[in-house]
Amino acid sequence: MKLGAFSISLSVKDINASKSFYENLGFRVFAGSLEQNYLIMKNGNALVGLFQGMFENNILTFNPGWDENAANLPSFDDVRTIQKQLKDKGVSIMGEADESSSGPASFMVTDPDGNTILFDQHI
Repeated sequence: MKLGAFSISLSVKDINASKSFYENLGFRVFAGSLEQNYLIMKNGNALVGLFQGMFENNILTFNPGWDENAANLPSFDDVRTIQKQLKDKGVSIMGEADESSSGPASFMVTDPDGNTILFDQHI
């Protein structure tokens, strides 16, 4: 499975404090908006999303179709293909993507320890 770019999406209490902390670790703002309460921070190939007030727990995120620079990949596994493969393996899907659609879509799974994994395709 080609899952695309990987990042961790952190639920933060104070986005400005978190921004400063990750800047101290060498991250820079790559995308997002303080006014919209989210930032994507980047250090090399590492991506950390900071989200204030958007969700309760941290989320592992894959972006099919994108590399770590949010550039479109020439070939990738569509989110609906990944979803079908996981369903065929007995993985429980939350918020299923419409398999008859195309383009942007998403779905989530939960690992055995309760960690949420988001598959979020933007193209």
